[in-house]
Amino acid sequence: MIYLDNAATTQMDPRVLDAMLPYFKTYYGNANSIHAIGRQVTVAVEEARERIASLIHADPAEIIFTSGGTESDNAAIKGVLSAVGKKHVITSGLEHHAVLHPIQHARKVGVQASYVHVIPTGCVTTDAVKEAITDQTALVSLMHVNNEIGSINPILEIAEVCHQKGVMFHTDAVQSVGKYPIDVKTMDMDLLSASAHKFYGPKGIGFLYMKAGTPCTPWMEGGSQERKRRGGTLNVPGIIGMAKALELAVSEMETNRQRVESLKDMLVSGIKERFGSRVAFNGCVDSGCYYIVNISFPMDEERSLDGEMLLLNLDVEGICVSNGSACTSGAVEPSHVLLALGMVTPTAKSSLRLSLGKNNTEEEITYTLEKLQMVVDRMTKSLS
Repeated sequence: MIYLDNAATTQMDPRVLDAMLPYFKTYYGNANSIHAIGRQVTVAVEEARERIASLIHADPAEIIFTSGGTESDNAAIKGVLSAVGKKHVITSGLEHHAVLHPIQHARKVGVQASYVHVIPTGCVTTDAVKEAITDQTALVSLMHVNNEIGSINPILEIAEVCHQKGVMFHTDAVQSVGKYPIDVKTMDMDLLSASAHKFYGPKGIGFLYMKAGTPCTPWMEGGSQERKRRGGTLNVPGIIGMAKALELAVSEMETNRQRVESLKDMLVSGIKERFGSRVAFNGCVDSGCYYIVNISFPMDEERSLDGEMLLLNLDVEGICVSNGSACTSGAVEPSHVLLALGMVTPTAKSSLRLSLGKNNTEEEITYTLEKLQMVVDRMTKSLS
């Protein structure tokens, strides 16, 4: 089986599992218990917090453990809007649903939302952000690396624009933490979301970086954990695993990047060679992130190859990829990201996302190219 869906999740590194195992059986205490076993666990959790903080150049007190990227995004948006009291938020139509849905909910209770213009490469410009800010803007939330097309926003410049206007900035960095250098001090972040399973760690654990002094109402109540900001018993094995995974990801970042970037170049050149004008690259394949390739197969102005069928046919051949479709109430819908870029519905429905990881090989890319050509040719012939 060839796995090319690393933007959805990654295979946990065996070294991460090794680090976690003692905290399932030997060190099983509750981190909030004051007896000896609890204290041992508390020490391990705080050491993990310190390691994570140092790896993104934050202070340990600024790291809040969550269940993952979705909770971190929800916490940042709902928490800030509730605490600040201003009634305006800025985002884009290309964000993850973990950002878009909380903002849609906020609109129901009187918050206004501005969705800034996105250029054809899938990026937001600083000018667009600057023009959208008003005296009622509480928060700007824009992702670092887009999870579908791999476009990279200029978050340092966007943060500067926000702070010049006295507005807080949140970035969903789920696709960049562990893959790109992150320095929250240099980048001047107020809030940043991350999820361990995107950088070869366990699922169900993530963190929210919250700059000291950032106003934010607690989003989960019922306990005093995380300095009363997020109630609930800590996921100790997950925290230990996340710290180990991020440590490995940062220390091996350049090596992994060079390998994966080489595989992406091989994949892109192979697609261009085999399909020519029959394929469209979504976003900007050259300036986008080094591990995501998003393609479509338009046939004419009204028809495209069906992305879901492309995916299923590749699955039969032992290749795991994804597309921008989401199944809602049994209806397959085109990617909201591609539609926000102005793509027509048939083409948006034909998209495939191939996302590479450190465990992929050149042999897998060669096999994928061969089978992709076979599947596309067969489907095209059946529609001719």
